[in-house]
Amino acid sequence: MLRKQFLETSRGRIAELLQRGARTVDDLASELRLTPNAVRAQITVMERDGLVRRAGMLPGATRPSNTFDLTPALEQLLSGAYIPLLTQLVRSLDTVLTREQLESVLRQTGKNLATEFTGGNRLPGDLRARVRRASEFLNAELGAVTHVVRRNGGFVLQGEGCPLAAITDKEPAVCLAVESLVRQLVGGSVRECCNRGGRPRCCFQIHPASVR
Repeated sequence: MLRKQFLETSRGRIAELLQRGARTVDDLASELRLTPNAVRAQITVMERDGLVRRAGMLPGATRPSNTFDLTPALEQLLSGAYIPLLTQLVRSLDTVLTREQLESVLRQTGKNLATEFTGGNRLPGDLRARVRRASEFLNAELGAVTHVVRRNGGFVLQGEGCPLAAITDKEPAVCLAVESLVRQLVGGSVRECCNRGGRPRCCFQIHPASVR
């Protein structure tokens, strides 16, 4: 839904054209039937936000023109393949692995994500600081919308939604991957308490390692 809404905006229409190949401002203006100045204003903002980049120069009748293409970050956001592919991958694994093996694979996936993003190092600071940093990390890197709540001597990472909502209702064990990721980031004892009914919402209870 958000992808469709984005593609209906001026920036979305620009992004859709750039998916097909690099273009100049004049190219985009011509195809979108906008003025070059209107497109240039959008490109400036998109370049600032890391959504498009300069790809090269084309010779022109009066002066060379910059060509622009999409950054990998926006390519990934526009792709509709990730969730369907992930869903089918987990379903396929579920047919050949035992439940214990599937959960082990998903937990290892979370650890691998932590290693990829942070080098496997725990976030700095005390537990409260690490939990807050983990919330910021999930929001920035995974598209989550979480906040930190203090509860029962520990903390809860409470989500307003779930970036994996399309699959968690079909395969709840996917939450274990994020649980493992959070555990690697903050240390301590981490247990998922996600709400997978209706509108799924992330939830992770976090306590010091000595608390069971």
